Amino acid sequence: MTIQRMDHVSVVVGDLEAAVAFFTDLGLELEGQAPIQGRWVDRVAGLDGVRVDIAMMRTPDGHGRLELTTFHTPPAISAEPEDAPTNTLGLRSIMFAVDDIDATVAGLRARGAQLVGEVVQYQDRYRLCYVRGPEGIIVALAEQLG
Repeated sequence: MTIQRMDHVSVVVGDLEAAVAFFTDLGLELEGQAPIQGRWVDRVAGLDGVRVDIAMMRTPDGHGRLELTTFHTPPAISAEPEDAPTNTLGLRSIMFAVDDIDATVAGLRARGAQLVGEVVQYQDRYRLCYVRGPEGIIVALAEQLG
């Protein structure tokens, strides 16, 4: 048994419209939105009465996808503080390769995003940073040098 590919990463958000806008500004494209409910999703999620809206975003190269989900019922719960530090157990970040890290950070800051630390250079290969995105998730950015 082997994995064929990673299909997508799912992030639960409180404000779907704001999350879609954030990731659109970052350069992802909205592939589609849909309401989801029914016994099948209850069974998959292990919850009763699931009613959500999802937005599927894709990277410009078409290989990466991000599913943004807003729960109407049952209500979403927070397992950790919204501003959890980078050493908190569990999924910590989603990394995207960008052409111009300074321009990307400036655009995201204009939308209210904040740097977690600072933009740094790793050897002569990358410039890297973490930005806190919707619902406190950490979005890692990498600009390849040379």
